[in-house]
Amino acid sequence: MQRPTKMLALLACLWQPLFGQTTPDYRPQYHFTPPKNWINDPNGLVYHEGEYHLFYQHNPFDNKWGHMSWGHAVSKDLLRWEHLPLAIPEFTHADGNTKTAIFSGSAVIDKGNKNGLCPPGTKDCMVAVYTGNVSKDDKQTNQYQNLAYSADRGRTFTQYDKNPIIDIGSKEFRDPNVFWYAPQQKWVMATVKAKEHRAAFYASKDLKKWEFLSHFGPTGDTSKVWECPALMQVPVQGESGQSRWVLFISAGHPQPDYVGMQYFVGNFDGTTFTLDPAHPKPISGNSYAGAVVDWGKDYYAAIQYNDLPGSQPGPVMVGWLNNWAYANDLPTMPFKGAMSLPRQISLKRTASGLQLVQQPITSVRTLRGPASNVATMRLNNESRVWQKNTDNTYELELTLRPGTAKTAGIRLAKGSNEETLVQYVDGKLQVDRRRSGNVAFNKRFASVDEAPVALQNGAVKLRIFVDKSIVEVFINDGERVLTDQIFPTETAGGIELFAEGGTAEFSGLTLWPIKPVVRVSE
Repeated sequence: MQRPTKMLALLACLWQPLFGQTTPDYRPQYHFTPPKNWINDPNGLVYHEGEYHLFYQHNPFDNKWGHMSWGHAVSKDLLRWEHLPLAIPEFTHADGNTKTAIFSGSAVIDKGNKNGLCPPGTKDCMVAVYTGNVSKDDKQTNQYQNLAYSADRGRTFTQYDKNPIIDIGSKEFRDPNVFWYAPQQKWVMATVKAKEHRAAFYASKDLKKWEFLSHFGPTGDTSKVWECPALMQVPVQGESGQSRWVLFISAGHPQPDYVGMQYFVGNFDGTTFTLDPAHPKPISGNSYAGAVVDWGKDYYAAIQYNDLPGSQPGPVMVGWLNNWAYANDLPTMPFKGAMSLPRQISLKRTASGLQLVQQPITSVRTLRGPASNVATMRLNNESRVWQKNTDNTYELELTLRPGTAKTAGIRLAKGSNEETLVQYVDGKLQVDRRRSGNVAFNKRFASVDEAPVALQNGAVKLRIFVDKSIVEVFINDGERVLTDQIFPTETAGGIELFAEGGTAEFSGLTLWPIKPVVRVSE
């Protein structure tokens, strides 16, 4: 009985060098993923009693979209997450043929249970407002806004017995984003009429009865359905006490065949949001004058946290890292989908008006391991390996002076026959993933994504996060961001610098390995 065992061991040893290792582990080590199965939009982002709550669109039964319910995780620091049981499951109505899927929405805290949704004696009531996507005999019939509440810090929810709270008889009315509007002591809800390309605003004193306030749109990019609105006040950098209202809409991308996010800078008076034309114009046709949230392919449905503590400056947003063009086809098991690093957002005054700025929350630095650095590296029409092998889990900072080079940049996750390029070319910063590894799972995945970049004193600053299958690139202190997924087929990847067609200089090169913080046990 020993001989077969030894023979199998020998075959295993021979197999590996001939055919390589098994499928690479694509699970990010410091970006949120579910233990298993499909996720998409972040939902119900709220802070309460020392916990950041992350609810999210989740299929509890399969690794593809379907049976939408709210998954749930909590964190003390927005980085290390504890997975909790399913929070709000899809449910079947009494007739046995009608189902309500739990689509996207938000969560707020009714302090003191003032509105009496939770049982008497409840200190604070967590209230989830979501879209009920109704279907009968597997055919969609309606979308309306529902309410559920929790007296135990989001661990269990009860459906409000007078749902729906808003029903306009539409199949394309979704994604309620609720926040407290202090000047008028009321709750405000932003929703979308998806195919009309309009945001619809409502108000309530008690979270149960809602009155219509106004519409915004159509404007900007109307080539795709509008989804996941997020309206918030955003501070202006360097101007103490100054802020402007910004409306985020998930729709709009520099390449028309893909979805992304756009933003609008304006004013909100408690009733109406109005666009301020003095600031970067929204996307329109082929014109992208700065109002793109993320210039990569894989950042969508981002919303803000409610009730942030004083220790965490806001606003803070989290987005879904995927794209509907190929989302169901990703080569990841047993999970599909991830969340971005939490981003702190602000506005910066520029010649073209107030520009969105995004940076990872400062506590991301606590994940860093020992640094490796090089003061300066100059290249003249050549390439140079900096790191031979990494586990593709790190943070990288550098300043690139493209000089006379036609193209200059970095090759990440570089293997024998694959690489992901982050490069400066003719006024644009590009992420080229056409040879990044496995790109064959969907014909629309391979791409070159780019953002317009203005050199600052002849240089561009880059802060790059690589996490197995995720690349987030923050440009010039977050004035532009490019987020893309990659799927290298080799388990380790190098880092190589290059300049083509001239000279370029790389300075302040610093790499920090990042400690794994993922917990996948349920």
